[in-house]
Amino acid sequence: MIKALAHLCIFSSNLQRSRDFYCGVLGLEPHFEFHKEGKLFGFYLKVAPGQFMEIFSTDAAAETGHQHIHHFCLEVEDLDALRERLSRHGVAVTPKKLGCDQTWQCWCKDPDGTDLEFQQYTPQSSQFTRTDCVVNW
Repeated sequence: MIKALAHLCIFSSNLQRSRDFYCGVLGLEPHFEFHKEGKLFGFYLKVAPGQFMEIFSTDAAAETGHQHIHHFCLEVEDLDALRERLSRHGVAVTPKKLGCDQTWQCWCKDPDGTDLEFQQYTPQSSQFTRTDCVVNW
């Protein structure tokens, strides 16, 4: 029934700052834009083939009553290179650590404070082995 995660939607208080972060720092590809009343209202970003994020403009008053994402996770090929890139762009990033799912991870925040997790799978990752995890957090 479910084929894939089509997209993830987040709100931004400053679309240009979000575009700079997600495209300029993380290297995601712009896919298309949303316009409302002749102004940029949001945009779609390609994360990977068939996987997208959409980011819409909002303000503090509009956020009242909206659900917020706790975090989202992006899979990467080289976590060390990503951490270096984030640091070069002045983004605070946590140290690399091996999670209970046997997957390498680190975290940062986007310009609006949304938590981003980055993962680099290992051959032992539960995402491949389907091994249950025991958490201590």
